[in-house]
Formats: sequence, structure tokens, C-alpha cells
Amino acid sequence: MTTLQDPKRYPKAKLADLYQLHWEAAEVNLRHLKTTLGMELLAAKTPEMVRKDLWVHLLAYNLLRSLMLQTNKYTTVKTPRLSLQGTRQQFNQFRPELVSAKASERQPLYHALLTSAGTLIVPLRPHRCEPRVVKRRPKPYPRMQQPRSVLKAKLVA
Repeated sequence: MTTLQDPKRYPKAKLADLYQLHWEAAEVNLRHLKTTLGMELLAAKTPEMVRKDLWVHLLAYNLLRSLMLQTNKYTTVKTPRLSLQGTRQQFNQFRPELVSAKASERQPLYHALLTSAGTLIVPLRPHRCEPRVVKRRPKPYPRMQQPRSVLKAKLVA
């Protein structure tokens, strides 16, 4: 359903492309944010800390996306085809060197970071369909069902 009713100005194919972009932005990028940046489970206990945690993750996400956008200077690959996870991994590899480098050494290192991130391309999968299921790896330990102090006392006894 749309309010864009003029078929000459808004052809069906263009509306379908727009919907696809919307879906990718809302679904795919949100999934990247949650999975790649480790937001599936938030450890915060208070609403204030949850908000801070979300803002930090959004900041990190925007940093990675801006790095991906800047790789356009060094590659012909369009930004949506670049790997968010690969960019994160490359950034983590270069981060210690960038922090400890002298000012004159930072620009070549940054250039190398953008060049290497620009080589990590996500393959085209136009009709890929994935099931929506929870995939949590089981832990070899039982769930905590008693207060920590009680369990500690049992360990000592």
C-alpha cells in the first residue's frame, strides 16, 4: 500500500526496488547490528544502562558503516556489497597499529585499512531465503536456578 499513486512518476518496478531497499535497511542491517556487534543479549540490568549500551552499539555500527562508505575511494564495489563483519574484523586488526602509530604513519595505515576492507565482498544472493529460528548454542552447564550465594556455599561445602 502506498500513497504514491501516479503510475508515470512512480512505476511499479521503481516502487518494488524502493521496497527492497527498505527491507534491506530495516531487516538486514538490524540483524547485522544485533549479530555482528554482539547485541543479541544485553547484559545491562537498568533501563539507563540498556540505553547506554544501545547508544554505544549504534555508535560502533555507524563507525563501521562510515568506514565502508569511505572504501568507495579505493574500490569499485558498491557499499551495500561490502561485508560488515569483514570491516569489523579489519578494523580490529588495524586498531592497535593506528593507535600507536605516529601522525605521519596514520594516513597510510588508514588507506591500507580501507583497501583491505574493500576486498571483502558479500556474494550476490538475490532469492536467498533463511528460516526465522532461534539458534542458540547449548552450554555444557546447567541453568542457574538458585541465588549465587547458595551455589557458592554448596561449592565450599
